[in-house]
Amino acid sequence: MSKPYLSIVIPCYNEEGCLGELHRRVSAAASAVAGENYEIVLVNDGSRDESWKVMEKLAAQDPKVLAINLSRNHGHQLALTAGLDLCSGARILIIDADLQDPPELIGEMLETMRAEQADIVYAVRRKRAGETFFKKATAALFYRALSRVTDTPIPLDAGDFRLMSRRALDALLALPEQARFVRGMVAWIGFRQVPFCYDRAERLAGETKYPLAKMMRFALDAITGFSTAPLRFASYVGLGLAAASLLIILYVAYGWLSGRAIEGWTSLMLVVVTLGSVQMFVLGMIGEYIGRLYVESKRRPLYIVADIVGRASGRAALGHIAPLTDTTATNESPGGRGIRAMR
Repeated sequence: MSKPYLSIVIPCYNEEGCLGELHRRVSAAASAVAGENYEIVLVNDGSRDESWKVMEKLAAQDPKVLAINLSRNHGHQLALTAGLDLCSGARILIIDADLQDPPELIGEMLETMRAEQADIVYAVRRKRAGETFFKKATAALFYRALSRVTDTPIPLDAGDFRLMSRRALDALLALPEQARFVRGMVAWIGFRQVPFCYDRAERLAGETKYPLAKMMRFALDAITGFSTAPLRFASYVGLGLAAASLLIILYVAYGWLSGRAIEGWTSLMLVVVTLGSVQMFVLGMIGEYIGRLYVESKRRPLYIVADIVGRASGRAALGHIAPLTDTTATNESPGGRGIRAMR
């Protein structure tokens, strides 16, 4: 079985309402640029709705569709990693299932890659339709704050929507860390990367999969994964507090020598509370880094696949494909690994 020219990787979580239109538009856009030489990789990230049943149906009807069902909800970045790990195209497009990123841009992105001789074309959002002012403002603040504290330059206003060459993807898959911030990891691997500006559309159906709590966790993963600035901040605060303590000691000594009583329970409590708050914040940041080291030390697979519908020729280098059950049959992949296809 020859490997496809184009792989389109789409992580999905509770996207039942989008999948039919998603398949239609992605198939049309892919066939326009690659003929029949493409695959659509749908990754079900433990959806609670009927998303997996829809994916099974699409894969049964369309041999271009590879449907991957993870054993539970692993999170968007790990679901995306699973799709990238198991796809096999020479060119790989990452796109979300909500159709906010138009799949019709595939042709223009491929042309940009050829014209610029680039390995990565990352999409930069000019406009974000259908999003609240709070979401836009926090996203803009996040990207700009991230660019200041990270050691790796990460493009502003760029999500996971991007086109990659096979050699760039292979370099990305060589990074095995658990807490994955894919757009930052793509920036870290280097190669020639060029921007592609576009206007983001409204979500077709459903609701955002990144509420405030997940956005905060995502931002923390990004910062701790690509910067030691929080730890440096702790050092700077320590030096500042040491200098302030010296001034307080000098003030107390002056008051004692001059015979004046040192008043101020309020100021004393203010100092105690401030120092305690800073100490707890610093301990929390140190705890975040220690927690990451603990998770990485376990060396667990990044994802576990429960079912695959369709024929996969990629290797699960970063994850694990569960053993066959009596409802599945084995197809041998070109890479020599048994890949499951539902009957």
